[in-house]
Amino acid sequence: MQKIVILGGGESGVGAALLAQAKGYEVFLSDKSLLRADYRQTLIKNNIAFEEGQHTEALILNATEIVKSPGIPDNAPLVQQLYAQNTPVISEIELAARYTKAKKIAITGSNGKTTTTLLVYHLLKSAGLNVGLGGNIGESFAKQVINDTFDWFVLELSSFQLDNMYNFKADVGILLNITPDHLDRYNYQFQNYVNSKFRLLQNMTATDDFIYFAENEAIQKELSYKAFSVNYLPISLEKTLEKGGFFRDGILHVKNHSATFEIEANELPIKGAHNVLNTLSAVLAAQAAGLTNAQIRTGLLSFQNASHRLELVKTHHEVQFVNDSKATNVDSVFYALGSFNDPIIWIAGGVDKGNDYTQIQALVRQKVKALVCLGKDNSKLLSFFTPIVPIIIETQDVKDAVAQARALSQPGDVVLLSPACASFDLFKNYEDRGNQFKAAVLELF
Repeated sequence: MQKIVILGGGESGVGAALLAQAKGYEVFLSDKSLLRADYRQTLIKNNIAFEEGQHTEALILNATEIVKSPGIPDNAPLVQQLYAQNTPVISEIELAARYTKAKKIAITGSNGKTTTTLLVYHLLKSAGLNVGLGGNIGESFAKQVINDTFDWFVLELSSFQLDNMYNFKADVGILLNITPDHLDRYNYQFQNYVNSKFRLLQNMTATDDFIYFAENEAIQKELSYKAFSVNYLPISLEKTLEKGGFFRDGILHVKNHSATFEIEANELPIKGAHNVLNTLSAVLAAQAAGLTNAQIRTGLLSFQNASHRLELVKTHHEVQFVNDSKATNVDSVFYALGSFNDPIIWIAGGVDKGNDYTQIQALVRQKVKALVCLGKDNSKLLSFFTPIVPIIIETQDVKDAVAQARALSQPGDVVLLSPACASFDLFKNYEDRGNQFKAAVLELF
């Protein structure tokens, strides 16, 4: 009997263990940390062997194949040993894809992939298609293919998941953008990160749709010297296109195969230039799945985005309080600042990820009336923005940050939490930061 070892006991790891067991493998799960109580119970209930708080190398190095959590880097010594002895190391997505007959819409990008994934899923589901949601979001993809009841899957894929995918094939691939992120995992070489994102295209064929943002510099450069056997569907915010999606005079235009679709941007429930890009991508995917214009329009108008992504928490005395805690890099903040025409009181800060703030310098100068630094070390924000922003305040307390922002606000202003940084100095994660911000806003009023 072949032996699969699962490294990491989170949602993807436990799902992979359940699938591997269902397909007749001998399964062992190993997590260096302690397992979440519900995951531990699932493994016990299903008689799956596991360990927590340690990795027993003798058991792991003896595997036929390894399913590695995306959170474990390739340069971890144990993973390096596995590569050295030529043990296959794959992701949960790769394992799950072997066991599904469903068509797959795969979505990646440095920013916007969760919103786009949720939007595509919502469009297909509200149109009555039999569709599952997985990848970097929701329930484990592997767990859902045990019974394999869906006709379609919409999958959000991170670069870390793509790195350990080899035979997976997308029927529709969406590449939203590539900007510097997670470079610590890629030897601080941007090209390594670009290569990872382009793994989305491996195994795609001429009948598969490749939807991409044509004006993203890294994508443009890569496509200038690499050709792929796919149906190219570019998206532009600047040009009129014969095929693909474009934005002109406030209207989104989409043309895929023989289908055309149009909608005014001001009708959409999600705002901002980045959400125009996300929506154009989602509509092209929906057309590929055979949706009618009426189904697409109904789905777009009824969509609600996930929390912590330009989420309006409350409007009080004509001041909008907006939670964009998911904005953990400068590119995300660029989109957030560009989504508002009103004066902004910007709450930013946290754990710096090698940020280069020159990208947003002009926008901040034009739109930000005050900056509230919410972090343990605000030195980089202070040194860069002191000459640009008239009022800068420091705090390490989210309630104080909201109170200070409110005191600085006037009717018509936007108080925007869009941190540009990771959250781990003061919070558990970006969700915790966003939830504490929302609680502080609601408590204030």
